[in-house]
Amino acid sequence: MSKLRVYDLAKKYNIPSKEFVAILNKHNIPVKNHMSALTDQQTSEFEEKFDKAKYQAEQGAEKRKEPVKDNVTAGSAQVDKKVNSDTKKPAKPPQKNQQKTGGNVPKKADDKKRPVSSNQGQQPKVRDHSKKEKTARSVYKRIKDEKKKSVQLNQIFEIPEFLTVGELADILEISATEVIKTLMLSGTMVSINQEIDFETAAIVAAELGFEVEAIKIEDVVSKILEEYDEEESENEIPRPPVVTVMGHVDHGKTSLLDRIRKANVIAGEAGGITQHIGAYTVNIKNHAITVIDTPGHEAFTAMRSRGAQITDIAVLVVAADDGVMPQTIEAINHAKAAGVPILVAINKIDKPGADPERVKQELTKYNLVVEEWGGETIAVNVSAKTGEGIESLLEMIIMMSEMEELTADPGREARGSVIESQIKRGKGSVATLLVQQGTLHVGDSIISGTTYGKIRTMIDDKGKRLKKAGPSTPVEISGLSDIPAAGDDFIVLENEKEARQLAEKRKEMQKGERQRRSNISLDDLFSQIQDGNIQDVNIIIKADVQGSIEAIKQSLEKLDNEAVRINIIHGAVGAINETDVLLASTSNAIVIGFNVRPDKNAVKLAETEEVDIRLYRVIYDAVEDIKKAMEGMLAPEFREKVMGNAEIREVFKIPSIGTIAGCYITEGKINRNDDVRIIRDGIVILEGKIASLRRFKDDVKEVNTGYECGIGIEKYNDLKVGDNIEAFTMEKIER
Repeated sequence: MSKLRVYDLAKKYNIPSKEFVAILNKHNIPVKNHMSALTDQQTSEFEEKFDKAKYQAEQGAEKRKEPVKDNVTAGSAQVDKKVNSDTKKPAKPPQKNQQKTGGNVPKKADDKKRPVSSNQGQQPKVRDHSKKEKTARSVYKRIKDEKKKSVQLNQIFEIPEFLTVGELADILEISATEVIKTLMLSGTMVSINQEIDFETAAIVAAELGFEVEAIKIEDVVSKILEEYDEEESENEIPRPPVVTVMGHVDHGKTSLLDRIRKANVIAGEAGGITQHIGAYTVNIKNHAITVIDTPGHEAFTAMRSRGAQITDIAVLVVAADDGVMPQTIEAINHAKAAGVPILVAINKIDKPGADPERVKQELTKYNLVVEEWGGETIAVNVSAKTGEGIESLLEMIIMMSEMEELTADPGREARGSVIESQIKRGKGSVATLLVQQGTLHVGDSIISGTTYGKIRTMIDDKGKRLKKAGPSTPVEISGLSDIPAAGDDFIVLENEKEARQLAEKRKEMQKGERQRRSNISLDDLFSQIQDGNIQDVNIIIKADVQGSIEAIKQSLEKLDNEAVRINIIHGAVGAINETDVLLASTSNAIVIGFNVRPDKNAVKLAETEEVDIRLYRVIYDAVEDIKKAMEGMLAPEFREKVMGNAEIREVFKIPSIGTIAGCYITEGKINRNDDVRIIRDGIVILEGKIASLRRFKDDVKEVNTGYECGIGIEKYNDLKVGDNIEAFTMEKIER
């Protein structure tokens, strides 16, 4: 436990620190300055003996004993004495400076720069400039001392959690030299541009007699949003409803939407699981509906929660043969928490064993009573496979949206939410936004979290370029400085400069929160937890899209227990790079890669810094590994060993054979029997086998670094120039 310091105790009694040092010494508690530490025993003994009221009475009696002098004359005499000693000239009579230094003149912000004379109408007298400057400095010092006392009682200054020494001086309206001097006396050497945290700034302010409180940059953003919400508008018009599809995994959400938008989404998804949240617009009988498709795995709870908060109607998909499941219950809770009306779609009624009535019965446990049973919840029986009931479902969505009377003002500045974000080749950082109010235009400057930018391009869900997007419209935009976090709000600001400044301030708030610890790996995690060496496990997540990061984060945070806490200190889209490894080394973190690979420099640095990098293709493998490590059960039998890397420099299409990649081996060697993965821009496109390996016309077993060869991949032809082929094997590890 940290010891109490003198300035902390002085603040408790509202006595200046320097004065308090003398008081403590009088009470036989030897301290040198305000930074001296006090033991618990010293503190308790002092509090028992010290009577603040008695002390103040004694101080008042001493002041009354002092000879009474005219404040004006005394102050002027001190000034003239100072001038006399500095200039070696006779002092002027005190009366000439009476108005200038009078103690009863109100002290304003400008007083410290130039005291104002009250002799209106008189011609100013010409004085010696050096004498005037010295006099002004002396007067400024006295005015400043008086001002500090009044400020301490009457004003609280708001300062950010991190700021420079110069910024603190500006806020407190004092010189930076005084702040630096105070810090130096406490043993901290700083410059005017050096950054300090709020705790340090508060100590300095208290020492100088100021009262401060922390203000977060989020408060500034909240104020902007409040001003936006308070703006009155009489130009609101009906807008399309935003519908979120929720439910348990494998209950047929994507298949149901596939029927509605007539596009096969499942074909491009790993294992039939919707990995990335998406939004699109469908038109039904001249009515537009914006649909947000949320994944159903438990890992995607955060994404479903986010979806419920930006939606107007929640469509809860429940399989007629399976009934209400855990994720169904979570979806119900999220929708209710967001105050969103629920429409139940009972799917798979065509399957044997389907029992819609049982589903309706189970829903009553969660206060969802269907209309035919006297409740208010609309339930529609549908089959995504046959198309039965789809028309009725859409009609119910339109009817519910009309009852909600959804409106928006397209004439306002745009505001909305980020649905998804990722890096695209040739475009950079792109984000899918849902406009909720106003109209978003190409060229608008926006901020979302710590990301800002001016919108360069804007396309709708069908790939059509747009110049503007109104309420309830999902669009993909480019031109951002970085990847925004999925679920963040975005707002339009006046210009890019304002957006950049606000984003940079937000970034500053995130600095200085990471601690250095000895590096750990997943293999020895349990033993270190058992030994009491660590209580927190820091993790860095790199993934192919933002939605995957949220899914992994949500799952890992559920593993928290009494012995250890999971901290996700960083999550970003893209390949694992040197910066990630350095951060992991500094913060003692484990790096988890999902559908991404580390670059060569990152691999070398990880070996040097002994940073553990774990790569996964399935979210639940990552979660299970961490869980087993925490429980002490992690015992991997196989470990991946990278054998070599090849760069594709030419692509040949040969009839009856397929696509052959003309490659140059950049590292290691490629063996004919190795497993391979195709990596494009740091993202894993495919894992597979080598179909053929040739040097000129000869089949070969291996090709070493510095040689060219032709490589064919089994059942895969979408090879492109610039792709990397990474060969690897799984080697057995002794337990």
